[in-house]
Amino acid sequence: MSKVTIFNHPLITHKIAIMRDVKTGSKEFRELVEEVAMLMGYEALRDIETVPVEVQTPMAKTTTQMIAKDLAIVPILRAGLGMVNGILALMPTAKVGHIGLYRDHDTLEPKEYYCKLPEDIAEREVILLDPMLATGGSAAAAITLLKRKGCKNIKLMCILGVQEGIDKVITAHPDVSVYVGLKDEKLNEIGYIVPGLGDAGDRIFGTK
Repeated sequence: MSKVTIFNHPLITHKIAIMRDVKTGSKEFRELVEEVAMLMGYEALRDIETVPVEVQTPMAKTTTQMIAKDLAIVPILRAGLGMVNGILALMPTAKVGHIGLYRDHDTLEPKEYYCKLPEDIAEREVILLDPMLATGGSAAAAITLLKRKGCKNIKLMCILGVQEGIDKVITAHPDVSVYVGLKDEKLNEIGYIVPGLGDAGDRIFGTK
């Protein structure tokens, strides 16, 4: 059964409010995307597996816990790239894969154009990144692709989402945990989140 976490945390809502503002430039927008991803990652990794290890402190030997499972971060291109450094700040040894999907403007269905993943992706816990969970089609397609590569432990992290997109993912993939910074009102007639923050990729990379 999917676990859905909607953060609604004051720090996250504050940063998203600045991101929403049409006057916020690309540099600040990129920084905020990384910061929100880091805040969300802290919670999303709460249940990551640890193992006991023995270390020598300046005072004595002790047994403590360290992360046992290797992590892979997989952004959905291109907007998901903006979230990568936020998670890498928490887990700098993680490997990074990439999945390229675009949404057909007529059908709103996702089309794959690129996929490059770590060779041992099936053994890793995977954090799939996409700032916007709109129709849910791209996220669901990316999860299907990861499962075809043997991935069994997948989490999806999105900064904004709507119920329609959340429902699409958890219906198609009930074993995947979904983390959303804030849940917005609705989708408009062309499948964009309202009130949203515009096209996340364009705002991250300054292409519009």
